[in-house]
Amino acid sequence: MPLNRRHLALLGGAAGAAVAAALLLPGDEAAPSPSDAPLAFPALAARLPAARRLEVRQGAASLTLERGAGEAWLIAQKGGYPARGERVRELLVALTELRLAERRTADPEALSRLGLDEPGPNSTALLLRVLDGAGAPLAELVVGRRRTRTQAAAPGSAAESAYVRRPGESQSYLAEGRLPVDADPRLWLDREVANLPEERVRAVVGRRDGQAVELRRGEGPDGRLALVSPAGAPPIDEVSLDEVGRAMEGLTLLDVRPEAEAPGEPAGEGRFTLTDNLAITARLRQADGEVWLTLAAAGDDEAARLNARWRGWAYQVGAWKLPAFAPSLETLRKREG
Repeated sequence: MPLNRRHLALLGGAAGAAVAAALLLPGDEAAPSPSDAPLAFPALAARLPAARRLEVRQGAASLTLERGAGEAWLIAQKGGYPARGERVRELLVALTELRLAERRTADPEALSRLGLDEPGPNSTALLLRVLDGAGAPLAELVVGRRRTRTQAAAPGSAAESAYVRRPGESQSYLAEGRLPVDADPRLWLDREVANLPEERVRAVVGRRDGQAVELRRGEGPDGRLALVSPAGAPPIDEVSLDEVGRAMEGLTLLDVRPEAEAPGEPAGEGRFTLTDNLAITARLRQADGEVWLTLAAAGDDEAARLNARWRGWAYQVGAWKLPAFAPSLETLRKREG
């Protein structure tokens, strides 16, 4: 049956709506190669040495990184604790390589569908700003929905992309390139606290609840920690002894605060004697099931380097670290069965 004008009009309208939706909404279609697409920030690479502040805001979360001495970046929300330098560099380099591959909607009412509405407490949009020492922006971007291409990408195309726009503008773009950015300060923390091998620990004195235990490592390459005081103690669990020896091996933090803000009440202490004239005192606190740790070193140059990292900070560590840093007869006792 031949199509009349009304049928043609309906089909034309449906086709137009489908095209508009394809232009607006994200999908799994292969994006064109961005090799000829303009850079989002063409002059940024040359201006990055002037960067002094990085701000990220998304919903109720916010992150502020401030440049310290040299290449160090410090997290304002964590009292100026160091950020992971490689992650900051990765983000800044990514901004210099980001390309605006496709124009998308400029309709302010449609931006929320791409996650590009006005950043604020009730929005998922992320606001990213890189500022110089005078507070002038070197790069600013609102970042919306991001996606990773799972199917094979065309040669020269990026595997990751995001919908972006410039603050104060309604024109949106599909940008090609990875944007490793998040507003949670904890995800930017340099998490390593210490990494001192078990075999360096020669002796440990632990204090809990007014009681003390002393451990000492046996002689020889296979020597293990053993309880030497108090005498006449019940059988000791070898695994628990090994955990004490490994207390500072691969030690990482869950969170960090200035030492003056450490929560909770004193929960124990451990004094570790290590090789190479190094001694470390660990003091622990407990608050609502959390364990917080401060560390102080004594000795030679190694102790000075460790204190430069540790001084003034309290680290939240896993609760299982409490008996490792502050052992007691109860935590070392061999369990029946």
